[in-house]
Amino acid sequence: MRVDAHHHFWEIGRHQYPWMAPNLEALHRGFGPEDFRPMLAQHRIDCSVLVQTISSMDETRWFLRLADEHSFVAGVVGWVDLTAPSVGQALDELRQNPKLVGVRHQVHDESDDNWLLRPDVQRGLSELAKRSFPYDLLIRPPHLAPSLAIARQFPELRLVIDHIAKPRIAQRAWDDWASGMTALSACPNVWCKLSGMITEAGWTSWKATDLKRYIDHVLETFGTDRVVFGSDWPVCLLAGSYDQVVEALEMNVNHLNLDEREAIFGQNAVRCYKLKQGQ
Repeated sequence: MRVDAHHHFWEIGRHQYPWMAPNLEALHRGFGPEDFRPMLAQHRIDCSVLVQTISSMDETRWFLRLADEHSFVAGVVGWVDLTAPSVGQALDELRQNPKLVGVRHQVHDESDDNWLLRPDVQRGLSELAKRSFPYDLLIRPPHLAPSLAIARQFPELRLVIDHIAKPRIAQRAWDDWASGMTALSACPNVWCKLSGMITEAGWTSWKATDLKRYIDHVLETFGTDRVVFGSDWPVCLLAGSYDQVVEALEMNVNHLNLDEREAIFGQNAVRCYKLKQGQ
């Protein structure tokens, strides 16, 4: 089974999207299931994981309704307020729908780089761990050290690094990212998404070879059994098409054997999020 483990939908006017700055013109329209379905078919992708875009349980409930209506959405990574005393009840409400497979928060938008280490956040993470719910880490290199502390503190909590932690590929930045990823990879509860890379590269000038050093490092440190493919569509449209995202990753993993490539493009996501297509 081939899986796109990271994409988004939104409707302008349904919710407010504070991250959608004026310069992101390509994103200033609605993107939904009918826009997405043809691309999945073209690349023989069987199902997907729909990921939150804003801090809103209303958006999560909407995503779960869409997942019920469109069987190719096999899972939803939603949002709950980890800092709320009632986070456990919120999780129990949402997970009545079995397509809720994880939780995420825009950690990289918090003013405090150590947000993950706050006691109220850690209390929320412990509620996720009790329920065996994965937590997607939307972070940048300054958040790698706090993420490592969390991974060690909650070894039973599966953590999934989104967008390989957003190294500054356009500037060919390396040291502030590579060592932190190596340390995180030593924690068996941490996984990594090969996603969101082209928007960290030069939007109008990137080439698949620009990504190679970063992908190779992820594969060398995490192995091929804890990495998953995600398109980050439609955000990827800022720098390239869905086709280009898939082709760039395929080009950079074509040295792997068939089983390893199939794991990255599907089976790992099934294991990570316990997906059941068409459930």
